[in-house]
Amino acid sequence: MLRPLILALALLPAAATNRPPPADPLTATIHTEDADRFAALFAKTKGKPTAAQLKREYLDKGSFGIGVFTPGRIVDADTLARAIATNPTRYAQAIKTCLPAAKAATADLRAIYLGLHGALPDVKLPQVYIVFGANTSGGTAKPGAQVLGLEVLCRLSPTPEKLRQTLRHFFAHETVHSFQQDAGMTLARDPLLTAILVEGAADFIAQLVTGEEPDAARAAWATPREAELWHQMQADIALTRRLTDKDDPEEGSPEAKAYARWIGNYSTPPAGWPPELGYWMGLRIWQRYYAAAPDKHAALRAMLAVRDPRAILAAGTYKRRGGSL
Repeated sequence: MLRPLILALALLPAAATNRPPPADPLTATIHTEDADRFAALFAKTKGKPTAAQLKREYLDKGSFGIGVFTPGRIVDADTLARAIATNPTRYAQAIKTCLPAAKAATADLRAIYLGLHGALPDVKLPQVYIVFGANTSGGTAKPGAQVLGLEVLCRLSPTPEKLRQTLRHFFAHETVHSFQQDAGMTLARDPLLTAILVEGAADFIAQLVTGEEPDAARAAWATPREAELWHQMQADIALTRRLTDKDDPEEGSPEAKAYARWIGNYSTPPAGWPPELGYWMGLRIWQRYYAAAPDKHAALRAMLAVRDPRAILAAGTYKRRGGSL
């Protein structure tokens, strides 16, 4: 299936049992209870927990976050035990360096949640959980929860400073994806265009509340090339329009190449391109859409539902200075 998110940051089905209450931006906390329990077990077993121990002392006692993260990521205790045995140093480093840094990020979470609450006062802010997984996913968003896999995040951001920036991105960008699920957003029509708009909306709102460019290097590369990128994007959107979110285009087909040119290429971008350029293109569409919108709050709400991708594209179309493309 076509999916826009990287590092398995997938939009999951909206149905949830025992969904936690929304977070209050003034008192929001980062839930590390699962990670703390894992760290204690890791220390007790000298980095060699068995599957039975992991099931009994970690998974069976897990929070809502563990319940979200287990299907398709942790999978089960046997899978987790094998992942730990394969690379125990990775888990040890995450416990030593990144778990304390994650606990210190509460102030960032509250500041960003206050910004999101101000921009979108009616949305429900998800609880944030830090867990240890099977080294397969950096995180996922689900209505009511944002769950982060610390061993993967620590590999990608191995210092406290880098991890802080990564967490700020998650608290802003990925939280918007949980709002989009609550708003009933789907990829059923126009999958490439919708994926570009979904990711661009998350980057736009994240930039609005943090004041930070989501990827400065990508923006610097793309800005002087925007006209040619726009032409290529329009052609690729037209080519992929006959697909749906349930289609798997044949590997190497024109449709697959068109989709992968923009989305889902974090490790394999086109030659000479930065990865995930669809995020930036979506951000630019929404910047023009928002600038022209008389009701800014309605414009932000439109970014959550993405009801009419073609109308949004038309309203946010790229124009050269002094005229149309």
